Order: sequence, then C-alpha cells, then structure tokens
Amino acid sequence: MSVRSDPTLLADLHKYGNIRGCLQCGSCTVVCELSSDEASFPRKIIQYALFGLKQLVQSSLEPWLCYYCGDCSTACPRQTDPGETMMTLRRWLTARYDWTGLSAKLYTSWRWEIGALLAVGAFMLFLILSFHGPLVTDRVELNTFAPAEMVHAFDLIMAAVLAFFLLSNAFRMYWFTMQQGAKVSIPLRLYIVEAKTLILHFATQNMFLKCKNNWRRWLKHWLLVSGYVLMFFLVVVCLMWFQTDNIYPLYHPQRWIGYYATAVLLYGTIEIIVGRLRKREQIHKFSDFSDWIFPILILLTTVSGILVHTFRYIGLPLATYYTYAIHLIIAVPMLIIEVPFGKWAHLLYRPLALYLQAVKERALEEQEVTKEVEIAHAA
Repeated sequence: MSVRSDPTLLADLHKYGNIRGCLQCGSCTVVCELSSDEASFPRKIIQYALFGLKQLVQSSLEPWLCYYCGDCSTACPRQTDPGETMMTLRRWLTARYDWTGLSAKLYTSWRWEIGALLAVGAFMLFLILSFHGPLVTDRVELNTFAPAEMVHAFDLIMAAVLAFFLLSNAFRMYWFTMQQGAKVSIPLRLYIVEAKTLILHFATQNMFLKCKNNWRRWLKHWLLVSGYVLMFFLVVVCLMWFQTDNIYPLYHPQRWIGYYATAVLLYGTIEIIVGRLRKREQIHKFSDFSDWIFPILILLTTVSGILVHTFRYIGLPLATYYTYAIHLIIAVPMLIIEVPFGKWAHLLYRPLALYLQAVKERALEEQEVTKEVEIAHAA
C-alpha cells in the first residue's frame, strides 16, 4: 500500500473531536492494558493522525480495540487526552465506512442530527395520522388503533433497511482494513475458524474486563446492551406476541422479559447521563453532541414505553393511543438514524474489529511458521 501524507487529515479529524499536541512519549501505550505487540495503541495511531497518514488511519482496527477506560488520559504528562483522541478516531472511521455520507453530517453538525431525527419523526407522524385504526374509547384496544400485523410489517421493512445500511458499511470496514490495508494474504478458512471471536465479543463485551478495575463498567455496559438487543428483538421479531391486548399474569415470560429490558435500559441511560453531567470519570469529561443524543433518545423511548404500558393497565384508552404514537415518533427516528449512522453502530464495529484483528494475527502467525519451515528446509 502506497502511503502518502494528507495535510488536510488533521483539520478533518478536528471536526469530530479533540486531537491535541502529543509528544509521542509513549506513556499512554505503556499503561494501556489492552495494547499489545500486534496492536500497539494509542501512540501509534495518534502518530499516524498527526503525520497525516490517512490511509494508515483508515485501514487501522486499533481505535476499535480501545475501550476508553481513561488510564491513558490520566497518565498523559501533557494532558492531551489520548482516550478522547481514540474516540474522535472512531467517529471519523464511522463516517469513512458510511458510503451515504450521512454519518459525517451527523457527527460534525448537531443541526444535521436534530434535523434528520425530526424529519423521520415527522414522517412517522404522517404515517400514524394516515393509517391508524379507530379510536375505541370505552376500553383500551391498542391493536385496533395500531394493528399489530401492520406495525409488524413496518418493523420488518425497517429492520431490512437498517441491516442493508449497517452491513454494507461493515463491508466497507472489512475492505479498508483487510483488503486495502492487508499486509498478509488471509485464506477464507481463517475467517471461518475465528468466527467464534465475533460471537463471543458481541455477546459478552468481555474486553472491558481486561481493563484494570473496570468490571463495574463492563457490567453496566453489558446490561445496557442486553436490554437494547432484547427489546429490539421483542418489538421487531416478536411483536405479534409482545404487542397484545391480552393482559398476562405477572409470571408470564412476556411481562418479565419486557420488564427486565425496560429496567436495564432505564438504569443504563440514566447512569450515562448523570455521569456525563458530573464529569467525575475521565471517560465522561469530554462529550460530543452525539454522545448525549443516543442515551437521551433511549431514555425517552423507554419512558414513553413505560407510560404506554401503565395507561394500558390502568384502562385509559386515549392516553394509551396518544402515548403509543409519541413512543413511535421517538423510537423509529432513533433506530433509523442512530443505529446504522450514529454511535449505536459501534455495537457492530467493535466486535467486528476484534474478530478481524484475530483473523489478521492468526494469518501472521501462520506466515511466520511457514517462513521458519522454508528456512529449515533451505538449510
């Protein structure tokens, strides 16, 4: 790969966050629990950025291997905050992977992000006003107002659109890092052999545990992700079972699964927002607008969902229908805008990066073994 310095890179990166005067002392890399010989960060990738080596930054997986524990920023003698720099690089890479260009707009302009959310919200309002069913007022009939079959069909279409954008962007991530940035030929079998790595890291988020004294953050993050994934599964895949006018007993799985997902989403988002307001931890001292918008949207979606559930059980028909409409107007823009183009895309990019890094390291190991055998035979 031909490497050239791009003098515009640093100015471009500054649009996504902080890139400060690093002296390349290496203190950040020394204290990082996750840095290794195969993936040495943050120092190396910051050096690439400062030198304008755009192709090397774009082809790097290292920003995704960082879990932002904050130790590097605490250890930095110049307080340049390398942890936030890694976050800046993740935002920039997300924009690079996105072929539509929308991620770049959302990350560099709060007006674009608010505008996109409002546009999708207005579209949802139009659909609700145009296609809702009768307003039964003597009892709650949510499935008359919003037939589950119709909502489920919309959910499946939305899921397909989200999958298309997210997976096509993930393919670009693979192409930049494993094809354009390839230093070794990787056989297909290694992608199959290491597939367990992708599943493991997506399901467990266990790299958090390798950061020193980080198990509490791992637990909070895992609970939040589990609640998000579970609720997404319930409302998209299992909506016909989840959205019903039948009132099940408390011990029924439909209720306690929903209550679990709601509880961890509520706790997780409030904890994130409070942490960013207090700024006591290193990871919360600097926040981009995108760092605020996604927990706020999840919190509003969760609270509106709780109100729909409450009004339905109390037996308030109009309150149930109107709150359900508000719930959709909040939830759908969050899913359509934030999942494939915003910070929630990190849920895919990070475990995918760990998987690709494992494939790359396995290929390099096999290459070294092959060289040693060849040298032995030649001797």
